[in-house]
Amino acid sequence: MKLNTPTLILFCLFPLFSFSQIETTDNQMKWIKGWTCFNPNQKEYPEPEEVLPNIIDRDSYLKNDVTYLMSGNVYVTNNATLTIQEGTIIRCDTEKTASLLITKGSKLIARGTKGLPIVFTSNEPRKSRKSGDWGGIVIAGSGKINSPSTSKTIEGNFLPQYSSYGGTQENELTTILSYVRIEFAGNKINQSKELNGLSLYALGSNSIINNIMISYSADDSFECYGGKSNLHNLISYKAKDDDYDFTLGYQGELDNILAIRHPYISDISGSYAIEADGYDKKEGFLDLKSLSDIHIKNATIINLSNNSNYQHTTAAISAKNRTRLNLTDSRISGFANVVKFDKTYQSYSDLKNYFSLENSVFNVHSKTVLTQYESEINTDQLLKYNMYTNYFRSANDLFTDPNDEKNPKFTLKESENYTVMQ
Repeated sequence: MKLNTPTLILFCLFPLFSFSQIETTDNQMKWIKGWTCFNPNQKEYPEPEEVLPNIIDRDSYLKNDVTYLMSGNVYVTNNATLTIQEGTIIRCDTEKTASLLITKGSKLIARGTKGLPIVFTSNEPRKSRKSGDWGGIVIAGSGKINSPSTSKTIEGNFLPQYSSYGGTQENELTTILSYVRIEFAGNKINQSKELNGLSLYALGSNSIINNIMISYSADDSFECYGGKSNLHNLISYKAKDDDYDFTLGYQGELDNILAIRHPYISDISGSYAIEADGYDKKEGFLDLKSLSDIHIKNATIINLSNNSNYQHTTAAISAKNRTRLNLTDSRISGFANVVKFDKTYQSYSDLKNYFSLENSVFNVHSKTVLTQYESEINTDQLLKYNMYTNYFRSANDLFTDPNDEKNPKFTLKESENYTVMQ
């Protein structure tokens, strides 16, 4: 088909526009400096001085001149608020596996700063910490979930009287988290009971969550179960399972997220940088308007694969149960595929209506889009407003210092091997 003059002009200008946006994203990644730690097993932490009570039923304050030990499950109950001062360190017992559960109606206020982040980490000594040393942080809200049940029960071995979440308070301020590191969490109890680094259950839209780094989680780093909270400046580093997991009708925006995976670190069931479910297929959903609807901007999603191990990678994104997912101004590198859809997406029209990736760069080594239906339509057209590499490149080929354990950098190197998909 012959292109008219205006179309040709847009075609030529688009790559320049894309690189301009990518450079802007690089500059925005300055937010990772000053408070992160990409090699927490080498970090020396002071010994614990005070053990947290297992039930916190009144407003409490943790000070940064004390190092705390969390042993077993710690419940914040009775509508109490737990406030943690900037720079506070909480070490978590590995023998009596520790988790912090903020029950419905209670609050966690943990405002760290760039110079004094709040740290939750393993109680094991330097060089002896490992994924799953402790449970994780669980926050239960009263927001909406996309389920026939208004209220559900939190995953894990928690006391049933403290384990409910969900409700009708969409605008609740459930928590404030800022400049927090969560290291070596994500303990797996069994195949059906798993603890993530940070589990966010039905959070209200007035919750504030930004500048959170989760390292070496044995399950997901972040998981959102319903709710409408927006999340900003998040890092998932070498999680065993998914980096970012969304289900039960989560609806929100994420801006500036980083996921760094390794081809040899994965759960037996398969792991993704982003796994998104529109609803729980065991229970069904309320209505199509309540499906998970996720908007992500400025994502850097990297698998540190190279030419010797890239065959161990999966898709970067898994979209299931008709979730809606939109990504812009992002970079996806080192995976087998960009996105994998389950059988609930039954046509190319479904794919276009429920998924988009625009103004982004991707580098994969196999088919870009995987679907569960037979079609003669070229599904690569779904990614047409992006740039890509003509052949697989390792992270070191594409980015500056991606493996630096102190100060990794993910600025794209200059390359002549990008083009625009049509």
